[in-house]
Amino acid sequence: MFKDRRIVTYENPDIDEAVNRLNEAFNEKRAVIIVGNCWVDYHGRASSRLEPGERIVIVKEDGAVLVHRSRGYEPVNWQPSGCILQAFKEEDKLVIKAVKRIPHEVVTMFFNKIHFLSTFRLMDEGEFSLYASEEDMQKAILMEPSLIEDGFKPIDYEKRVKPGFIDVYGVDKSGRIVVVEIKRRTAGREAVLQLAKYIETLRRELGREVRGILAAPDISKDARQLLLSLGLDFKRVDPKKCSEVLRRKEERKIVDFF
Repeated sequence: MFKDRRIVTYENPDIDEAVNRLNEAFNEKRAVIIVGNCWVDYHGRASSRLEPGERIVIVKEDGAVLVHRSRGYEPVNWQPSGCILQAFKEEDKLVIKAVKRIPHEVVTMFFNKIHFLSTFRLMDEGEFSLYASEEDMQKAILMEPSLIEDGFKPIDYEKRVKPGFIDVYGVDKSGRIVVVEIKRRTAGREAVLQLAKYIETLRRELGREVRGILAAPDISKDARQLLLSLGLDFKRVDPKKCSEVLRRKEERKIVDFF
């Protein structure tokens, strides 16, 4: 047994010891990981049975339960948060029941061999922030063109040209054609060269001046030097700000709906 103030770990515990430790953890709302040979019955909106095999069972502090095989990221059985949990011994087996009241659903896990049992008191107060992808940044620029510059007007996006697809195609306030290349992370030389190819192709096709703008949260030093030498522009566009633009748009849709 390994033990500190927040983590208690047992290797090959017997059934009686596992029952005691699990019920303590459930009462104290501790997270639990169990590895062992188990099978699972589910009864609720439907019924299922998972035949015996070595599995990883995770019980979270909020009562959520996940049963994982040794491969893949999705649980093969699961219960949402808010479950009532109980562990007990039945003949020579450990039984764990996770009961959801509304709608009534029960996942019952049976273990005849426990390789590993650990209970945790975890501290997790960090905020989760998921910022925009390049596609999201593109949508935000189309919704709010001033992210690029005042007076910018998008005409097209994913415009096909010989070297590839232009992320955003438009005109500036002076009527000049503008090509915008978007990068979610720090832009490097490859991004600059890609933008330069689009510009050169359009200049030949249109026979007129074409501006190029590289939009990204940051740009590497050598990429900035190359950009300046080619007469192209850089616009700092924050994926977080793009995410906020998209969220405001969704909030407006909800308000309009009501």
